Amino acid sequence: MFDTMTLTKITAGLCGSLLIFLLGGWVAESLYHTGGGHGDHGDDHASGYLIEVDTGDGGAEVEEGPTFEEVLATADIAKGEKVFGKCKACHKLEAGANGTGPTLFNVVNRDIGSEAGFGYSATLAEMDGVWDYGHLDGFLANPKKYAPGTKMAFAGLKKIEDRANLVAYLETIK
Repeated sequence: MFDTMTLTKITAGLCGSLLIFLLGGWVAESLYHTGGGHGDHGDDHASGYLIEVDTGDGGAEVEEGPTFEEVLATADIAKGEKVFGKCKACHKLEAGANGTGPTLFNVVNRDIGSEAGFGYSATLAEMDGVWDYGHLDGFLANPKKYAPGTKMAFAGLKKIEDRANLVAYLETIK
């Protein structure tokens, strides 16, 4: 069928084509690099220009949605239990049963950073107050922004309804 020399030529041709393809990709990336990806080493530089645009609203305030307390008043405990599914990998609901995170038993209105036997981050251990609606809403929306240095790796719950439903559910765990 094919002799050894023909197979060697075919293999060399395929390897050469792959090499040219990879080199072409490297050259294109070097010429047209837009940031991110493998070459990004955490630089805070952004390419391009900032263009300010007049939105035509005349500086009018943006209408905000309902407050957390207003959403909480109509919260659904059953939906909150479903939202808790995102939390149960790290948190338990039994008294004194700490996991990766502290137990959430009786967490609503509990002192922040006070669960016995749990090693809180310095940020939460030093934070004053109780886990009231305001603190819970802020922390659940974006834990890293609300308490910089927290050990909690969860990104947060973006929807106010999810946070309200979860807090309503946690209020029933006593």
